[in-house]
Amino acid sequence: MAGMTQAVVFDMDGTLTDTEAIWDVVRRGLAEADGLPWPDEATPAMMGMSTQQWSAYLSEVVGLPGSAKDAARRTIDGMVDAYRGGIEVLPGAPEVVYRLGARWRLGLASSSPRVLIDTALATLGITDQFATTLSTEELGGAGKPAPDVYLEVCRRLGVAPADAVAIEDAPNGIKAAHAAGMRLIAVPPHFHPPAADVLALADVVVDSLDEITTELVAELLGGH
Repeated sequence: MAGMTQAVVFDMDGTLTDTEAIWDVVRRGLAEADGLPWPDEATPAMMGMSTQQWSAYLSEVVGLPGSAKDAARRTIDGMVDAYRGGIEVLPGAPEVVYRLGARWRLGLASSSPRVLIDTALATLGITDQFATTLSTEELGGAGKPAPDVYLEVCRRLGVAPADAVAIEDAPNGIKAAHAAGMRLIAVPPHFHPPAADVLALADVVVDSLDEITTELVAELLGGH
């Protein structure tokens, strides 16, 4: 039973890689370079948005000059440069992927653009652990908290959402996995942690990836 009709789907930014803060630094840097103030709500608002959504936000709300595509290109270029300098990996990230991948098929549902997903997984040495990886930008712009990216990853894995566990950190991602009808483990970050009412959507809340054992996942998958 274990493995074939069940799956685990990871988020990437803030869950496996400590990159949410880098996104923030890069975006704030663009606004600063253009002499623009940074709106208080901008940072949490863009966490989990698809490329199409956050680039439009930078253009329309923050006010970066040029088109949304210009904002996306500038931001992604900045992220690629940051990644080349080395990616901060969250403690236990490769280990939890190998641990769960030995028993279940794995998927990745990320709001990062494809180039950053591929760069990050290659840097961590875990590319071959995932049966499928998907960026919200490849769905035409339906970012989290919409469940689309999770539903499509489950479809590609050949599992019902209720037979899959999502591992998430951010409010929009938690809402997306919950809306998809998946079992849900939340690993709240220190960077803009979710509010209590959002964390309440998760089946389990853990302090670190090291706490996500095969026994915990098996219990969640067997409990429905």
